[in-house]
Amino acid sequence: MTDQVYLNGDYLPLADAKVSVLDRGFLFGDGVYEVIPAYNGRLFRLEDHIVRLNNSLAGIRLPMSQSVADWEAIFRPLLENDKDQYIYLQITRGYAPKRDHGFPEQIVPTVFAMCSEIKPFAGRINGIKAVTLDDTRWQLCNIKAITLLGNILLRQQALDQDCAEAILVRNGYVLEGAASNIFVVIDDELITPPKSNEILPGITRDVILELAAAHNIPYREDIIALEALHNASEVWVTSSTREIVPVVEVDGEQVGTGKPGPVWQRIDDLLQAYKKSLS
Repeated sequence: MTDQVYLNGDYLPLADAKVSVLDRGFLFGDGVYEVIPAYNGRLFRLEDHIVRLNNSLAGIRLPMSQSVADWEAIFRPLLENDKDQYIYLQITRGYAPKRDHGFPEQIVPTVFAMCSEIKPFAGRINGIKAVTLDDTRWQLCNIKAITLLGNILLRQQALDQDCAEAILVRNGYVLEGAASNIFVVIDDELITPPKSNEILPGITRDVILELAAAHNIPYREDIIALEALHNASEVWVTSSTREIVPVVEVDGEQVGTGKPGPVWQRIDDLLQAYKKSLS
């Protein structure tokens, strides 16, 4: 992590960045966040990330007027040109003079951004273990809210079982990971759940579907039954900082050959080439 961060219009050392204990993000988790990768100093799919940010802000009734260019100008001083990094952006409803569930009459959002290095994730090459768990989160998972306790508890439950991710299931259908979107390959076709309030609309998810369409790789957005997950030849989880991670074991059972599969390798190669084309 670089030492300099952005807070409410100022760039300052991380150790000096402070917010009030009456900030609604601290008291209520009343805010949203965004994670934006940057490769060699170039922000990846920034416009898409800002669209998702604005949708999240609208979802919590906290609209802001910043344009994509405004956000890029805020992020640029935090980036280094020779590293793979990510911007973490958090916006809360800000300080209120008293603790009250209702929105304060005067709202000045707290805006915080910092930049951290993207470190290689070994599981992206060798595959990871995952476990399915009942989805106990709230019903607005399409909002990238900072209230992540439900996700945290589910992820920790997976870690307690020596698994790197929890695959969340509701009413017998697979939705996403605790910190990721999910893909399966069945009969050589790539499948991911459709966008809804039950999943986060992942940017990496969308890029994968674009790459599949551009290179004639069969795919569809459709529901995935738990039984179908267990019968899939490949399972992946995706996120902005870990990209596409193959899952080689689910609920103690081997997925496919027990190694990253050929469709994953094809899509991963396409993603790496796409990233290089943007630099």
